[in-house]
Amino acid sequence: METLYLTHPACRLHDMGQAHPESPERLDAIADQLLASGIINYIDMGEVRAPAPDSALTRVHSPAHLQHLQNLQPSQGFRDIDGDTIMSPHTLEAARYAAGGVIEAVDAVMAGQAANAFCAVRPPGHHAMPARAMGFCFFNNIAVGVAHALAHHGLKRVAVIDFDVHHGNGTEAIFVDQPQVLMCSYFQYPLFPGTGIDCLAPNMVNVPVPAYTEGAAIRELVSAHWLPRLDAHAPEMIFISAGFDAHREDDIAQLGLVESDYAWMTEQLMAVADKHASGRIVSVLEGGYNLSALARSVVAHVRTLAKL
Repeated sequence: METLYLTHPACRLHDMGQAHPESPERLDAIADQLLASGIINYIDMGEVRAPAPDSALTRVHSPAHLQHLQNLQPSQGFRDIDGDTIMSPHTLEAARYAAGGVIEAVDAVMAGQAANAFCAVRPPGHHAMPARAMGFCFFNNIAVGVAHALAHHGLKRVAVIDFDVHHGNGTEAIFVDQPQVLMCSYFQYPLFPGTGIDCLAPNMVNVPVPAYTEGAAIRELVSAHWLPRLDAHAPEMIFISAGFDAHREDDIAQLGLVESDYAWMTEQLMAVADKHASGRIVSVLEGGYNLSALARSVVAHVRTLAKL
């Protein structure tokens, strides 16, 4: 089949409390909408086979970071990491399976078992720094996958596209000034984490946008800023940090995208991948906290990846 869809039951076990927006119900909403849409019959549904090993995580995180999180892991209850990032007894298991899913997706796409892949995993990852968990994120899932593609598969040029409403500061910190990795993003500014506007690294294409920016403007900036740089970079694989919290129904921020905007962006990235990367795309769930909008947007994204 065209698209591999990967998830794991452990990703539902990570819990940051009943009122926290980054909840296990996010994966339930996506699964329900996939079933209701009927596209579940046309994609390859898989369960992540193995958690990410230390050797994969330490390509992008310090060993001290792994040990620090292990030391903080509670046996019961909750442990605050920062104001909005909380550990519970199964957090590290979930985080390792989330990163392991991206590794597995890279391997499957590189082996030609699928043209592309979507990883429905949590906790998300793009705020995780080399030595710090933050912003709901513990390990940087997309960065683990990128580093695996470069080190294990010998790719020379890859691209990371981050369309979450928040700047992917962790991914930027890991790959800044590494010419093998081109990172393109838009993000609402000012907004958490308040980064991205001052980076002048040649491999970073950061496009901050003000609150209430709508889909038409996002399409224009993608065409003007992302696509020419992607074409010049000629990536051998495209990675997508797929956050859907820029949707107009998601009140964690104030952008105005809808499902058709995510489908359009996916189409543009697929065209670049078809031209330069034999169609290879690995997409990884990041944000998206209005359950209905998240589920509908993921379905639009996956439906486009699967050419349905």
